[in-house]
Amino acid sequence: MRVLTIIDSLDASGGAERSLAALAPELVSAGIDLHVAYLRDRPRSIAEQLVDSGAAVHSLVGRGGRASDTLRTAKLVRAVRPDLVHTTLFEADQAGRIGARATGRPVVTSLVNVAYGTDQSTSPDLARWKVRAAQTTDALTARAAVRFHAITAHVADVMAARLRIPRDRIDVIYRGRDPHQLGRRTAERRARIRRDLGLNDQQPVVLAVGRQEWQKGHDVLIAALPELARRWPSLTLLIAGRPGRQSADLEQAVARTGLSDRVRVLGFRDDVAELLCGADVLAFPSRWEGLGSSLLEAMALEIPIVASGLPAVREVLSPAEARLVAPAEPDLLAAAIGECLADPTGATRRTEAARHRFLREFTVQASASSMTAFYERALQARRGQ
Repeated sequence: MRVLTIIDSLDASGGAERSLAALAPELVSAGIDLHVAYLRDRPRSIAEQLVDSGAAVHSLVGRGGRASDTLRTAKLVRAVRPDLVHTTLFEADQAGRIGARATGRPVVTSLVNVAYGTDQSTSPDLARWKVRAAQTTDALTARAAVRFHAITAHVADVMAARLRIPRDRIDVIYRGRDPHQLGRRTAERRARIRRDLGLNDQQPVVLAVGRQEWQKGHDVLIAALPELARRWPSLTLLIAGRPGRQSADLEQAVARTGLSDRVRVLGFRDDVAELLCGADVLAFPSRWEGLGSSLLEAMALEIPIVASGLPAVREVLSPAEARLVAPAEPDLLAAAIGECLADPTGATRRTEAARHRFLREFTVQASASSMTAFYERALQARRGQ
């Protein structure tokens, strides 16, 4: 089977992109002739990882906006002649669905986040009319897809309604990570990354991973910092993730706390697993989320997790495996992080349970097996039309 995956970019900091890099070797090993095309250049790319896995990588970068993206995509589809086109993320969805349909090739789409709801419409970074226009465009082009893949059942349920897709045309396939590649958390790994960051072994370290955007709730975590610093004066907060539309606001929020010396904004990092090994708690304060790849990595590495109790998060983590709190509530977030720091025995019980669940449900091998079956179902659906 030849599959052409089309994605917005190969940005090494993106969750969808990192998940593709993890999945590609397994798909190739399963016998899929995998081709990956991208629409936008980014400074840090997973292209080399994809090539090393055995995938062919194609650039669709060029001028002219969405119409030109679609024409270039259709041209590539004709050249590659895939059995199936697989689109991921908004711009790739539009270009890929229309381009594939113009060439007569079947197309499937990954739904990787919840979109077009109240959270997005009220975000200070997004104009409401743009959200509604994007929803209309997305719903219209979605008619070209033969099937859809969602990374959680919550995403499937929400996006089925918002894009007017029959729910039975959406398959749920969780993202996965390779436990062997991630390794295990050890005292040596913890000491090494702390030494590299100039941190000592005793000070509490809280880590957040994600783009500096409103969705990720870093501002909520910063608002929780004064209470945490009062109880643990040496506590350090690390924020790893590429700059975004909230970067300036976050910098000002840190300054207002008077605790700038307690916060390290690390920017993009390609060693998230090592950062997790050096942390005492992963804080995941998102306002909305499709899943969150850093949660899976923390589960695998047995890092205590404090996360927003969003529907998608509760789908992959229970209270027995993580501390879950209401989103956008700094006091609750601080209390839950404090509980993890003050009760390491209880935190360890949760991390052990979380790792067991990761190994049962969220390995990349399980994800690849489900994705291969999804592709086969999509082709059967196409033949049945």
